[in-house]
Amino acid sequence: KAELVNAIQGSGDKSKDFITKLIVQGLLMLLESQVTIRCKECDKSLVSDCLQAASDQYSEIIKEQTGATKTCNLAINEQDFLPESCLGGVALSCFGGKITIDNTIDVRLQLVMDQAKPAIRGLLFPAK
Repeated sequence: KAELVNAIQGSGDKSKDFITKLIVQGLLMLLESQVTIRCKECDKSLVSDCLQAASDQYSEIIKEQTGATKTCNLAINEQDFLPESCLGGVALSCFGGKITIDNTIDVRLQLVMDQAKPAIRGLLFPAK
């Protein structure tokens, strides 16, 4: 777990690129013009550095795929941060939190674990 946290929260371009891609992925699911981002309080400056790049990538992808011009205004939720126990990532919301996309590392790991359960079960309890 510690190695994963260090890889995610490492400094530099890898972390920025990772966070930017998480934001863009969430934006493509929401397709809204106003989106609020939640992150860990300690990741606030990293995430704010990624907002413009994410918005630009989002607009570029929409333009390539549909030919439409679409932009998104991003803002960090200053009152409600992700818990410090969270491994990292972002949660996106729009319409005052009525629609949310949780793109945190915790949720992604849980998804991987759920998808791997049949394989793990097969290894632990082989068919006779």
